Amino acid sequence: MTGMKSSNKTLHPVPATLAGIVFVSTASLFIRFAQAEASSIVIAAARLTIASLVLVPMALIRNCKAPVHLTWQEWGKGLLSGLFLALHFAAWITSLEYTTIASSVVLVTTTPLWVALLSPLVLQEKIRKAVWIGLVISVVGGVIVGLANACQWTGSGLTCQAQGFTGKAMWGNALALFGAWMAAGYMLMGRQLRKKLDTVSYTALVYSAAAGILLAVVLLSAEPLFSYQPETYIWLLALGLIPQLLGHSLLNWALKYISAAYVSLTLLGEPIGTSILAYLFLRESPTLLEGVGAVLILVGIVIGSIRRAAAPVNAA
Repeated sequence: MTGMKSSNKTLHPVPATLAGIVFVSTASLFIRFAQAEASSIVIAAARLTIASLVLVPMALIRNCKAPVHLTWQEWGKGLLSGLFLALHFAAWITSLEYTTIASSVVLVTTTPLWVALLSPLVLQEKIRKAVWIGLVISVVGGVIVGLANACQWTGSGLTCQAQGFTGKAMWGNALALFGAWMAAGYMLMGRQLRKKLDTVSYTALVYSAAAGILLAVVLLSAEPLFSYQPETYIWLLALGLIPQLLGHSLLNWALKYISAAYVSLTLLGEPIGTSILAYLFLRESPTLLEGVGAVLILVGIVIGSIRRAAAPVNAA
């Protein structure tokens, strides 16, 4: 693995993080199209495998020029981060087969809460008051965006569907919450490794580890891989290149310069991007509740990033 070289150009991790959210927001569309044929575990495996096929050769070339030696403990953290990532995607995508989108979104958007609560313990990072305030506001906004799919205003007030708490839906809710926990672990491990590894090296290590785990599950479960229509492979390719390779890699780059709590906070902007894309490509107009939630998410992100955005970071 190779270390990051100094650069004369001053980069700002906050805009890079927000750009990553834009790319990540395309994932829901691609997943929806791919699920017409492919199973959730195949989609998760394809997403990470495609990204790994691009990153691993790049990392090997860079490593030949300027190798960085990792300790056994650091290799272990890399593999653990990959395991967290694999479990996150497998659990979250699978949860959509059992529970409503609303319930899944509500539970997945708790990721920043777990990161913020664990960062002082795992990373010894003090969470700024502004981040805590932004976190609370954005989590509330994320919950509202999620509930907008199951609740509506009527003459008698706000009414919500209750089927998300029984039978298969309960299993889906549990998977979504488990996915949020795994995403938090992925963020926390990544924050530690990014202090030593550059973006290409870190993402190549973690993505390939996660891809290997998921591919093993696909093979053991005898899932089909080569019997889909061409359109399905196009959606899988887009999923691996845009939200994963571009989106998540930008977020991983930012982890070297921004706290894990803040990066995970900005992830709450994904529902906004997804809603915009859904309107443009699927003609799904946002509801009043989705609009209110989106505004709260934006307000929370702005509050959490005011001081951070005011201090440029020299990045490489």
